[in-house]
Amino acid sequence: MPNITYVEHDGTEHLIEVDEDMNLMEGAVLNMVPGVEGVCGGICSCATCHCYIPDQWLDKLPPITKGEEIMLESASHRKPNSRLGCQIAVSAELDGLRVDLPEDQG
Repeated sequence: MPNITYVEHDGTEHLIEVDEDMNLMEGAVLNMVPGVEGVCGGICSCATCHCYIPDQWLDKLPPITKGEEIMLESASHRKPNSRLGCQIAVSAELDGLRVDLPEDQG
Protein backbone atom coordinates (compact mmCIF):
# COMPACT_ATOMS: atom_id res chain seq x y z
CA MET A 1 0.00 0.00 0.00
CA PRO A 2 1.30 3.46 -0.83
CA ASN A 3 2.25 5.73 2.05
CA ILE A 4 0.72 9.19 1.83
CA THR A 5 1.57 11.99 4.26
CA TYR A 6 -1.22 14.48 4.88
CA VAL A 7 0.10 17.75 6.32
CA GLU A 8 -2.29 19.97 8.23
CA HIS A 9 -2.02 23.74 7.85
CA ASP A 10 -0.20 23.93 11.22
CA GLY A 11 2.42 21.41 10.07
CA THR A 12 1.03 18.35 11.87
CA GLU A 13 1.75 15.28 9.74
CA HIS A 14 -0.31 12.12 9.33
CA LEU A 15 1.46 9.22 7.59
CA ILE A 16 -1.23 6.90 6.25
CA GLU A 17 -1.10 3.67 4.26
CA VAL A 18 -3.83 4.13 1.64
CA ASP A 19 -5.29 1.29 -0.42
CA GLU A 20 -4.75 1.59 -4.14
CA ASP A 21 -8.49 1.32 -4.77
CA MET A 22 -9.10 4.58 -2.86
CA ASN A 23 -8.64 8.25 -3.62
CA LEU A 24 -6.80 10.82 -1.48
CA MET A 25 -10.02 12.08 0.12
CA GLU A 26 -11.11 8.59 1.17
CA GLY A 27 -7.70 7.83 2.65
CA ALA A 28 -7.87 11.00 4.75
CA VAL A 29 -11.51 10.70 5.84
CA LEU A 30 -11.28 7.02 6.78
CA ASN A 31 -8.23 7.81 8.90
CA MET A 32 -9.83 10.92 10.43
CA VAL A 33 -7.23 13.38 9.16
CA PRO A 34 -8.33 16.83 10.39
CA GLY A 35 -8.94 19.30 7.60
CA VAL A 36 -10.43 16.92 5.04
CA GLU A 37 -14.21 16.75 5.18
CA GLY A 38 -15.32 14.98 1.99
CA VAL A 39 -18.92 16.12 2.47
CA CYS A 40 -20.13 14.95 -0.95
CA GLY A 41 -18.58 11.51 -0.55
CA GLY A 42 -16.26 11.92 -3.49
CA ILE A 43 -18.52 12.91 -6.37
CA CYS A 44 -16.74 16.19 -7.06
CA SER A 45 -19.54 18.47 -5.93
CA CYS A 46 -18.36 20.27 -2.79
CA ALA A 47 -14.58 21.03 -2.72
CA THR A 48 -14.26 20.00 0.96
CA CYS A 49 -11.30 17.78 0.09
CA HIS A 50 -9.27 20.66 -1.33
CA CYS A 51 -5.55 20.01 -1.04
CA TYR A 52 -2.22 21.14 -2.44
CA ILE A 53 -0.03 18.77 -4.41
CA PRO A 54 3.71 19.55 -4.49
CA ASP A 55 4.86 20.55 -7.96
CA GLN A 56 7.15 17.54 -8.39
CA TRP A 57 4.11 15.22 -8.12
CA LEU A 58 1.71 17.05 -10.44
CA ASP A 59 2.90 15.27 -13.59
CA LYS A 60 2.06 11.91 -11.97
CA LEU A 61 -1.62 12.89 -11.69
CA PRO A 62 -4.38 12.89 -14.28
CA PRO A 63 -5.13 16.32 -15.71
CA ILE A 64 -7.68 18.43 -13.89
CA THR A 65 -11.18 17.95 -15.29
CA LYS A 66 -13.66 20.69 -16.09
CA GLY A 67 -15.85 19.61 -13.15
CA GLU A 68 -12.93 19.74 -10.74
CA GLU A 69 -11.94 23.15 -12.11
CA ILE A 70 -15.46 24.47 -11.48
CA MET A 71 -15.46 23.16 -7.89
CA LEU A 72 -12.03 24.66 -7.20
CA GLU A 73 -13.27 28.07 -8.33
CA SER A 74 -15.32 28.16 -5.13
CA ALA A 75 -12.53 26.90 -2.86
CA SER A 76 -10.94 29.23 -0.35
CA HIS A 77 -7.16 29.57 -0.44
CA ARG A 78 -6.82 28.23 -3.99
CA LYS A 79 -3.29 27.99 -5.39
CA PRO A 80 -1.89 26.87 -8.76
CA ASN A 81 -1.25 23.39 -7.29
CA SER A 82 -4.76 23.01 -5.79
CA ARG A 83 -6.61 19.77 -6.48
CA LEU A 84 -9.57 17.91 -5.05
CA GLY A 85 -8.50 14.79 -3.20
CA CYS A 86 -11.57 12.89 -4.41
CA GLN A 87 -10.29 13.20 -7.98
CA ILE A 88 -6.87 11.69 -7.32
CA ALA A 89 -6.80 7.91 -7.34
CA VAL A 90 -4.08 6.41 -5.18
CA SER A 91 -1.58 4.25 -7.02
CA ALA A 92 1.81 2.72 -6.29
CA GLU A 93 3.32 5.62 -8.24
CA LEU A 94 2.10 8.01 -5.50
CA ASP A 95 3.96 6.21 -2.69
CA GLY A 96 5.69 8.92 -0.64
CA LEU A 97 3.36 11.75 -1.71
CA ARG A 98 2.94 14.64 0.75
CA VAL A 99 -0.45 16.32 0.55
CA ASP A 100 -0.67 19.79 2.08
CA LEU A 101 -4.03 20.93 3.42
CA PRO A 102 -5.42 24.47 3.37
CA GLU A 103 -6.13 26.51 6.47
CA ASP A 104 -9.81 25.62 6.13
CA GLN A 105 -12.16 24.09 3.58
CA GLY A 106 -14.20 27.35 3.43
